[in-house]
Amino acid sequence: MPGGGRCPDCGSTELVEDSHYSQNQLVCSDCGCVVTEGVLTTTFTDEGNLREVTYSRSTGENEQVSRSQQRGLCRVRDLCRVLQLPPTFEDTAVAYYQQAYQHSGIRAARLQKKEVLVGCCVLITCRQRNWPLTMGTICTLLYADLDVFSGTYLQMVKLLGLDVPSLCLVDLVKTYCSSFKLFEASPSVPTKYVEDKEKMLSRTLQLVELADETWLVTGRHPLPVITAATFLAWQSLRPSDRLTCSLARFCKLASVDLPYPASSRLQELLAVLLRLAEQLAWLQVLKLDKRSVVAHVGDLLQHRHTLVRKAFRDGTAEPDALDAREKELQGPGQGQGWGKEDRGDGSVDLPAGKRPASPALLLPPCMLKPPKRICPTPPVSTVTGDENISDSEIEQYLRTPQEVRDFQRAQATRQAATSVPNPP
Repeated sequence: MPGGGRCPDCGSTELVEDSHYSQNQLVCSDCGCVVTEGVLTTTFTDEGNLREVTYSRSTGENEQVSRSQQRGLCRVRDLCRVLQLPPTFEDTAVAYYQQAYQHSGIRAARLQKKEVLVGCCVLITCRQRNWPLTMGTICTLLYADLDVFSGTYLQMVKLLGLDVPSLCLVDLVKTYCSSFKLFEASPSVPTKYVEDKEKMLSRTLQLVELADETWLVTGRHPLPVITAATFLAWQSLRPSDRLTCSLARFCKLASVDLPYPASSRLQELLAVLLRLAEQLAWLQVLKLDKRSVVAHVGDLLQHRHTLVRKAFRDGTAEPDALDAREKELQGPGQGQGWGKEDRGDGSVDLPAGKRPASPALLLPPCMLKPPKRICPTPPVSTVTGDENISDSEIEQYLRTPQEVRDFQRAQATRQAATSVPNPP
Protein backbone atom coordinates (compact mmCIF):
# COMPACT_ATOMS: atom_id res chain seq x y z
CA MET A 1 0.00 0.00 0.00
CA PRO A 2 1.58 3.32 -1.01
CA GLY A 3 1.76 5.82 1.77
CA GLY A 4 2.45 3.33 4.63
CA GLY A 5 -1.15 2.71 5.75
CA ARG A 6 -1.92 0.13 8.46
CA CYS A 7 -4.96 -1.90 9.35
CA PRO A 8 -6.77 -0.34 12.35
CA ASP A 9 -7.62 -3.82 13.76
CA CYS A 10 -4.48 -5.95 13.43
CA GLY A 11 -1.95 -3.29 12.51
CA SER A 12 -0.86 -5.15 9.35
CA THR A 13 0.48 -3.22 6.41
CA GLU A 14 -0.74 -5.77 3.85
CA LEU A 15 -3.56 -3.70 2.40
CA VAL A 16 -4.85 -4.59 -1.07
CA GLU A 17 -7.38 -3.00 -3.40
CA ASP A 18 -10.49 -5.05 -3.96
CA SER A 19 -13.09 -4.04 -6.57
CA HIS A 20 -16.53 -4.87 -5.29
CA TYR A 21 -19.41 -4.02 -7.68
CA SER A 22 -17.10 -1.62 -9.56
CA GLN A 23 -16.32 0.24 -6.33
CA ASN A 24 -12.71 0.26 -5.18
CA GLN A 25 -12.09 -0.75 -1.55
CA LEU A 26 -9.01 -1.19 0.59
CA VAL A 27 -9.05 -4.53 2.47
CA CYS A 28 -6.58 -6.00 4.88
CA SER A 29 -5.28 -9.29 3.47
CA ASP A 30 -4.50 -10.67 6.95
CA CYS A 31 -7.75 -10.13 8.85
CA GLY A 32 -10.15 -9.11 6.03
CA CYS A 33 -11.05 -5.78 7.56
CA VAL A 34 -12.38 -3.20 5.15
CA VAL A 35 -10.15 -0.22 5.76
CA THR A 36 -11.81 2.23 3.34
CA GLU A 37 -15.08 1.88 1.52
CA GLY A 38 -16.27 3.91 -1.44
CA VAL A 39 -13.27 6.19 -1.68
CA LEU A 40 -13.60 8.44 -4.70
CA THR A 41 -10.91 8.14 -7.32
CA THR A 42 -9.12 11.47 -7.40
CA THR A 43 -5.69 12.87 -7.95
CA PHE A 44 -5.47 14.06 -4.36
CA THR A 45 -2.78 12.57 -2.14
CA ASP A 46 -5.25 12.34 0.73
CA GLU A 47 -6.32 8.92 -0.47
CA GLY A 48 -2.82 7.65 0.02
CA ASN A 49 -3.12 8.70 3.64
CA LEU A 50 -6.50 6.95 4.00
CA ARG A 51 -8.40 10.21 4.34
CA GLU A 52 -11.90 10.67 3.00
CA VAL A 53 -12.15 13.19 0.16
CA THR A 54 -15.27 15.30 -0.10
CA TYR A 55 -17.16 15.18 -3.38
CA SER A 56 -16.78 18.91 -3.97
CA ARG A 57 -12.97 18.46 -3.94
CA SER A 58 -12.93 15.37 -6.13
CA THR A 59 -12.64 15.11 -9.87
CA GLY A 60 -16.11 13.56 -10.01
CA GLU A 61 -17.67 17.01 -9.75
CA ASN A 62 -16.38 17.88 -13.22
CA GLU A 63 -17.90 14.69 -14.61
CA GLN A 64 -21.37 15.37 -13.23
CA VAL A 65 -24.27 15.13 -15.67
CA SER A 66 -27.36 17.04 -14.66
CA ARG A 67 -30.76 15.43 -14.53
CA SER A 68 -31.95 17.58 -17.40
CA GLN A 69 -29.08 16.44 -19.61
CA GLN A 70 -29.57 12.80 -18.62
CA ARG A 71 -33.25 13.03 -19.47
CA GLY A 72 -32.42 14.65 -22.80
CA LEU A 73 -29.93 11.93 -23.70
CA CYS A 74 -32.51 9.26 -22.91
CA ARG A 75 -35.05 11.09 -25.06
CA VAL A 76 -32.59 11.18 -27.97
CA ARG A 77 -32.03 7.44 -27.76
CA ASP A 78 -35.75 6.73 -27.42
CA LEU A 79 -36.60 8.88 -30.43
CA CYS A 80 -33.97 7.12 -32.55
CA ARG A 81 -35.41 3.76 -31.58
CA VAL A 82 -38.96 4.85 -32.34
CA LEU A 83 -37.85 5.96 -35.80
CA GLN A 84 -35.86 2.71 -36.17
CA LEU A 85 -32.65 4.51 -37.05
CA PRO A 86 -29.31 2.66 -37.32
CA PRO A 87 -27.04 2.61 -34.23
CA THR A 88 -24.57 5.00 -35.86
CA PHE A 89 -27.33 7.59 -36.18
CA GLU A 90 -28.07 7.28 -32.46
CA ASP A 91 -24.42 7.80 -31.51
CA THR A 92 -24.14 10.89 -33.71
CA ALA A 93 -27.37 12.40 -32.35
CA VAL A 94 -26.20 11.84 -28.77
CA ALA A 95 -22.86 13.50 -29.56
CA TYR A 96 -24.63 16.53 -31.05
CA TYR A 97 -26.83 16.82 -27.97
CA GLN A 98 -23.82 16.76 -25.66
CA GLN A 99 -22.04 19.41 -27.75
CA ALA A 100 -25.10 21.66 -27.81
CA TYR A 101 -25.64 21.29 -24.07
CA GLN A 102 -22.21 22.75 -23.36
CA HIS A 103 -23.35 26.17 -24.59
CA SER A 104 -24.74 28.41 -21.88
CA GLY A 105 -27.60 29.57 -24.10
CA ILE A 106 -28.89 26.01 -24.43
CA ARG A 107 -28.14 24.99 -20.86
CA ALA A 108 -30.08 27.94 -19.41
CA ALA A 109 -32.99 27.67 -21.86
CA ARG A 110 -36.53 26.76 -20.95
CA LEU A 111 -37.66 23.16 -20.66
CA GLN A 112 -39.70 23.45 -23.88
CA LYS A 113 -36.61 24.39 -25.84
CA LYS A 114 -34.62 21.52 -24.34
CA GLU A 115 -37.32 19.08 -25.38
CA VAL A 116 -37.21 20.47 -28.91
CA LEU A 117 -33.40 20.17 -28.93
CA VAL A 118 -33.81 16.38 -28.84
CA GLY A 119 -35.64 16.41 -32.17
CA CYS A 120 -33.18 18.88 -33.69
CA CYS A 121 -30.24 16.54 -33.02
CA VAL A 122 -32.06 13.62 -34.64
CA LEU A 123 -33.17 15.72 -37.63
CA ILE A 124 -29.65 17.04 -38.28
CA THR A 125 -28.26 13.51 -38.14
CA CYS A 126 -30.84 12.24 -40.64
CA ARG A 127 -30.31 15.18 -42.99
CA GLN A 128 -26.55 14.67 -43.04
CA ARG A 129 -26.99 11.00 -43.94
CA ASN A 130 -29.71 11.63 -46.53
CA TRP A 131 -32.34 9.86 -44.43
CA PRO A 132 -35.83 11.05 -45.45
CA LEU A 133 -37.29 12.64 -42.33
CA THR A 134 -39.37 15.80 -42.16
CA MET A 135 -39.54 18.43 -39.48
CA GLY A 136 -43.30 17.96 -39.22
CA THR A 137 -42.88 14.26 -38.37
CA ILE A 138 -40.61 15.03 -35.42
CA CYS A 139 -42.90 17.83 -34.22
CA THR A 140 -45.79 15.38 -34.24
CA LEU A 141 -43.85 12.80 -32.22
CA LEU A 142 -42.64 15.36 -29.68
CA TYR A 143 -45.87 17.40 -29.59
CA ALA A 144 -43.70 20.44 -30.31
CA ASP A 145 -44.56 23.77 -31.86
CA LEU A 146 -43.22 24.12 -35.41
CA ASP A 147 -42.06 27.72 -34.96
CA VAL A 148 -40.13 26.89 -31.77
CA PHE A 149 -38.62 23.84 -33.44
CA SER A 150 -37.45 25.72 -36.53
CA GLY A 151 -35.92 28.50 -34.42
CA THR A 152 -34.06 26.04 -32.21
CA TYR A 153 -32.92 24.09 -35.27
CA LEU A 154 -31.38 27.17 -36.89
CA GLN A 155 -29.78 28.25 -33.61
CA MET A 156 -28.20 24.82 -33.11
CA VAL A 157 -26.83 24.68 -36.65
CA LYS A 158 -25.27 28.12 -36.16
CA LEU A 159 -23.82 27.36 -32.71
CA LEU A 160 -22.20 24.08 -33.73
CA GLY A 161 -21.20 25.27 -37.21
CA LEU A 162 -22.75 22.25 -38.91
CA ASP A 163 -23.18 21.72 -42.63
CA VAL A 164 -26.70 20.35 -43.07
CA PRO A 165 -27.86 19.66 -46.65
CA SER A 166 -31.46 20.34 -47.54
CA LEU A 167 -33.79 17.40 -48.04
CA CYS A 168 -34.31 16.35 -51.65
CA LEU A 169 -37.79 17.20 -52.93
CA VAL A 170 -38.35 13.68 -54.28
CA ASP A 171 -37.44 12.10 -50.92
CA LEU A 172 -39.67 14.58 -49.16
CA VAL A 173 -42.62 13.65 -51.39
CA LYS A 174 -42.08 9.94 -50.77
CA THR A 175 -41.80 10.37 -47.02
CA TYR A 176 -44.76 12.73 -46.73
CA CYS A 177 -47.07 10.69 -48.96
CA SER A 178 -46.28 7.53 -47.02
CA SER A 179 -47.99 9.06 -43.98
CA PHE A 180 -51.36 9.29 -45.77
CA LYS A 181 -53.87 6.70 -44.50
CA LEU A 182 -55.47 6.11 -47.91
CA PHE A 183 -53.77 2.94 -49.04
CA GLU A 184 -55.75 0.44 -46.98
CA ALA A 185 -59.48 0.12 -46.43
CA SER A 186 -60.67 1.04 -42.95
CA PRO A 187 -63.95 2.00 -41.27
CA SER A 188 -63.06 5.70 -41.68
CA VAL A 189 -61.99 5.40 -45.35
CA PRO A 190 -64.58 4.16 -47.88
CA THR A 191 -63.52 1.68 -50.53
CA LYS A 192 -63.87 4.17 -53.38
CA TYR A 193 -61.34 6.44 -51.69
CA VAL A 194 -58.65 3.76 -51.28
CA GLU A 195 -55.83 4.13 -53.80
CA ASP A 196 -52.71 2.21 -54.77
CA LYS A 197 -49.64 3.73 -53.16
CA GLU A 198 -47.30 3.40 -56.14
CA LYS A 199 -49.75 4.95 -58.62
CA MET A 200 -50.53 7.84 -56.32
CA LEU A 201 -46.87 8.45 -55.52
CA SER A 202 -45.87 8.40 -59.20
CA ARG A 203 -48.51 10.94 -60.21
CA THR A 204 -47.78 13.13 -57.22
CA LEU A 205 -44.11 13.28 -58.19
CA GLN A 206 -45.05 14.34 -61.71
CA LEU A 207 -47.32 17.09 -60.40
CA VAL A 208 -44.65 18.34 -58.01
CA GLU A 209 -42.13 18.44 -60.86
CA LEU A 210 -44.63 20.41 -62.92
CA ALA A 211 -45.10 22.83 -60.04
CA ASP A 212 -41.33 23.19 -59.78
CA GLU A 213 -41.00 23.94 -63.50
CA THR A 214 -43.66 26.66 -63.27
CA TRP A 215 -42.17 28.39 -60.18
CA LEU A 216 -44.89 27.28 -57.76
CA VAL A 217 -42.32 25.84 -55.34
CA THR A 218 -39.67 28.56 -55.51
CA GLY A 219 -39.32 30.42 -52.23
CA ARG A 220 -42.21 28.58 -50.59
CA HIS A 221 -42.71 25.91 -48.00
CA PRO A 222 -42.88 22.57 -49.85
CA LEU A 223 -45.53 20.81 -47.73
CA PRO A 224 -48.54 22.88 -48.94
CA VAL A 225 -47.49 22.29 -52.55
CA ILE A 226 -47.07 18.55 -51.94
CA THR A 227 -50.45 18.39 -50.21
CA ALA A 228 -52.17 20.07 -53.15
CA ALA A 229 -50.34 17.83 -55.65
CA THR A 230 -51.27 14.70 -53.69
CA PHE A 231 -54.91 15.75 -53.62
CA LEU A 232 -54.96 16.35 -57.39
CA ALA A 233 -53.21 13.03 -58.06
CA TRP A 234 -55.71 11.21 -55.85
CA GLN A 235 -58.68 12.88 -57.58
CA SER A 236 -57.38 12.32 -61.12
CA LEU A 237 -56.99 8.57 -60.67
CA ARG A 238 -60.76 8.14 -60.13
CA PRO A 239 -62.39 11.48 -60.93
CA SER A 240 -65.95 10.17 -61.15
CA ASP A 241 -65.97 9.17 -57.47
CA ARG A 242 -63.67 11.79 -55.98
CA LEU A 243 -64.45 15.13 -57.58
CA THR A 244 -67.03 15.84 -54.89
CA CYS A 245 -64.45 15.42 -52.12
CA SER A 246 -62.93 18.68 -50.88
CA LEU A 247 -59.35 19.25 -49.85
CA ALA A 248 -60.27 19.58 -46.18
CA ARG A 249 -62.15 16.28 -46.20
CA PHE A 250 -59.29 14.61 -48.07
CA CYS A 251 -56.81 15.64 -45.36
CA LYS A 252 -59.21 14.45 -42.68
CA LEU A 253 -59.56 11.05 -44.37
CA ALA A 254 -55.78 10.79 -44.76
CA SER A 255 -55.23 11.75 -41.09
CA VAL A 256 -52.89 14.62 -41.95
CA ASP A 257 -53.01 18.29 -41.05
CA LEU A 258 -54.19 20.73 -43.70
CA PRO A 259 -51.52 23.43 -44.21
CA TYR A 260 -53.01 26.88 -44.44
CA PRO A 261 -51.64 27.86 -47.92
CA ALA A 262 -52.52 24.46 -49.46
CA SER A 263 -55.81 25.82 -50.88
CA SER A 264 -53.98 28.66 -52.64
CA ARG A 265 -51.35 26.26 -54.01
CA LEU A 266 -54.17 24.05 -55.31
CA GLN A 267 -55.75 26.94 -57.22
CA GLU A 268 -52.39 27.91 -58.71
CA LEU A 269 -51.72 24.34 -59.80
CA LEU A 270 -55.17 24.09 -61.41
CA ALA A 271 -54.52 27.36 -63.27
CA VAL A 272 -51.28 25.92 -64.69
CA LEU A 273 -53.13 22.77 -65.82
CA LEU A 274 -55.76 24.89 -67.57
CA ARG A 275 -53.01 26.85 -69.29
CA LEU A 276 -51.42 23.62 -70.53
CA ALA A 277 -54.81 22.24 -71.64
CA GLU A 278 -55.08 25.12 -74.11
CA GLN A 279 -52.11 23.65 -75.99
CA LEU A 280 -53.65 20.20 -76.61
CA ALA A 281 -55.75 19.95 -79.77
CA TRP A 282 -58.25 17.41 -78.41
CA LEU A 283 -58.83 19.52 -75.30
CA GLN A 284 -59.25 22.85 -77.07
CA VAL A 285 -62.78 21.95 -78.20
CA LEU A 286 -63.80 21.31 -74.58
CA LYS A 287 -64.69 24.16 -72.31
CA LEU A 288 -62.62 23.04 -69.37
CA ASP A 289 -62.68 24.65 -65.98
CA LYS A 290 -60.81 23.99 -62.75
CA ARG A 291 -63.17 21.15 -61.94
CA SER A 292 -63.29 19.30 -65.24
CA VAL A 293 -59.58 19.61 -66.01
CA VAL A 294 -58.83 17.11 -63.22
CA ALA A 295 -60.08 14.26 -65.43
CA HIS A 296 -57.38 15.06 -68.03
CA VAL A 297 -54.41 15.34 -65.67
CA GLY A 298 -52.94 12.10 -67.01
CA ASP A 299 -52.81 13.42 -70.61
CA LEU A 300 -51.35 16.74 -69.48
CA LEU A 301 -48.62 15.10 -67.42
CA GLN A 302 -47.74 12.73 -70.25
CA HIS A 303 -46.89 15.68 -72.53
CA ARG A 304 -45.99 18.21 -69.84
CA HIS A 305 -42.45 18.96 -71.08
CA THR A 306 -43.65 19.84 -74.59
CA LEU A 307 -46.65 21.75 -73.31
CA VAL A 308 -44.59 23.82 -70.88
CA ARG A 309 -42.09 24.78 -73.59
CA LYS A 310 -44.92 25.68 -75.95
CA ALA A 311 -46.65 27.76 -73.29
CA PHE A 312 -43.48 29.70 -72.65
CA ARG A 313 -42.85 30.21 -76.37
CA ASP A 314 -46.39 31.34 -77.17
CA GLY A 315 -46.48 33.65 -74.21
CA THR A 316 -43.27 35.49 -75.07
CA ALA A 317 -43.41 35.56 -78.89
CA GLU A 318 -44.90 38.58 -80.66
CA PRO A 319 -47.65 38.16 -83.30
CA ASP A 320 -45.53 39.81 -86.04
CA ALA A 321 -42.66 37.48 -85.27
CA LEU A 322 -44.99 34.47 -85.49
CA ASP A 323 -46.30 35.62 -88.90
CA ALA A 324 -42.78 36.12 -90.21
CA ARG A 325 -41.78 32.67 -88.99
CA GLU A 326 -44.83 31.10 -90.67
CA LYS A 327 -43.97 32.83 -93.99
CA GLU A 328 -40.47 31.40 -93.78
CA LEU A 329 -41.89 27.93 -93.18
CA GLN A 330 -44.12 28.24 -96.28
CA GLY A 331 -41.15 28.56 -98.62
CA PRO A 332 -41.00 30.21 -102.04
CA GLY A 333 -42.60 27.26 -103.87
CA GLN A 334 -45.85 27.55 -101.94
CA GLY A 335 -48.14 30.37 -102.92
CA GLN A 336 -50.43 32.36 -100.82
CA GLY A 337 -53.13 29.71 -101.13
CA TRP A 338 -51.66 27.78 -98.16
CA GLY A 339 -52.00 29.58 -94.95
CA LYS A 340 -55.01 31.07 -93.29
CA GLU A 341 -57.68 28.76 -94.64
CA ASP A 342 -55.60 25.59 -94.45
CA ARG A 343 -54.40 26.18 -90.93
CA GLY A 344 -57.89 26.96 -89.76
CA ASP A 345 -57.00 30.20 -88.02
CA GLY A 346 -59.86 32.52 -88.75
CA SER A 347 -58.79 35.08 -86.19
CA VAL A 348 -56.13 36.43 -88.58
CA ASP A 349 -58.83 37.70 -90.97
CA LEU A 350 -60.30 39.85 -88.21
CA PRO A 351 -59.13 43.40 -87.57
CA ALA A 352 -56.44 43.85 -84.99
CA GLY A 353 -58.87 45.32 -82.46
CA LYS A 354 -61.33 42.40 -82.75
CA ARG A 355 -58.89 39.50 -82.54
CA PRO A 356 -59.22 37.26 -79.49
CA ALA A 357 -56.90 38.01 -76.62
CA SER A 358 -53.65 36.14 -76.55
CA PRO A 359 -53.25 33.52 -73.81
CA ALA A 360 -52.00 34.71 -70.47
CA LEU A 361 -48.29 34.55 -69.85
CA LEU A 362 -46.96 31.68 -67.78
CA LEU A 363 -45.20 33.74 -65.15
CA PRO A 364 -44.16 33.16 -61.54
CA PRO A 365 -46.85 33.91 -58.95
CA CYS A 366 -44.76 36.72 -57.52
CA MET A 367 -45.06 38.55 -60.87
CA LEU A 368 -48.71 37.76 -61.47
CA LYS A 369 -49.70 38.89 -57.98
CA PRO A 370 -46.94 41.14 -56.67
CA PRO A 371 -47.12 41.97 -52.96
CA LYS A 372 -48.53 45.33 -52.09
CA ARG A 373 -45.93 47.82 -51.02
CA ILE A 374 -46.72 50.09 -48.15
CA CYS A 375 -46.60 53.69 -49.33
CA PRO A 376 -44.81 55.81 -46.74
CA THR A 377 -46.93 58.69 -45.52
CA PRO A 378 -45.27 62.08 -45.98
CA PRO A 379 -44.53 63.96 -42.77
CA VAL A 380 -47.22 66.45 -41.88
CA SER A 381 -45.86 69.99 -41.47
CA THR A 382 -48.25 72.47 -39.88
CA VAL A 383 -47.41 76.12 -40.60
CA THR A 384 -49.10 78.61 -38.26
CA GLY A 385 -47.21 81.77 -39.21
CA ASP A 386 -45.86 82.31 -35.70
CA GLU A 387 -42.54 80.62 -36.42
CA ASN A 388 -39.33 82.59 -35.81
CA ILE A 389 -37.58 83.76 -38.97
CA SER A 390 -33.82 84.27 -38.91
CA ASP A 391 -32.24 87.39 -40.35
CA SER A 392 -30.62 85.40 -43.16
CA GLU A 393 -34.05 84.21 -44.33
CA ILE A 394 -35.92 87.52 -44.10
CA GLU A 395 -34.68 88.69 -47.49
CA GLN A 396 -36.40 85.71 -49.12
CA TYR A 397 -39.79 87.05 -47.97
CA LEU A 398 -39.31 90.64 -49.26
CA ARG A 399 -41.11 91.22 -52.53
CA THR A 400 -41.73 94.92 -53.27
CA PRO A 401 -39.30 97.89 -53.12
CA GLN A 402 -41.42 99.44 -50.36
CA GLU A 403 -40.85 96.36 -48.18
CA VAL A 404 -37.13 96.63 -48.83
CA ARG A 405 -37.08 100.28 -47.76
CA ASP A 406 -39.12 99.58 -44.65
CA PHE A 407 -36.78 96.77 -43.70
CA GLN A 408 -33.71 98.99 -44.15
CA ARG A 409 -35.33 101.77 -42.05
CA ALA A 410 -36.11 99.31 -39.29
CA GLN A 411 -32.54 98.01 -39.28
CA ALA A 412 -31.15 101.57 -39.06
CA THR A 413 -33.48 102.42 -36.15
CA ARG A 414 -32.43 99.29 -34.32
CA GLN A 415 -28.74 100.05 -34.77
CA ALA A 416 -29.21 103.61 -33.53
CA ALA A 417 -31.06 102.42 -30.46
CA THR A 418 -28.35 99.94 -29.59
CA SER A 419 -25.52 102.48 -30.12
CA VAL A 420 -26.90 105.11 -27.63
CA PRO A 421 -25.44 104.40 -24.16
CA ASN A 422 -27.81 103.97 -21.27
CA PRO A 423 -28.24 107.04 -19.04
CA PRO A 424 -26.57 106.84 -15.66
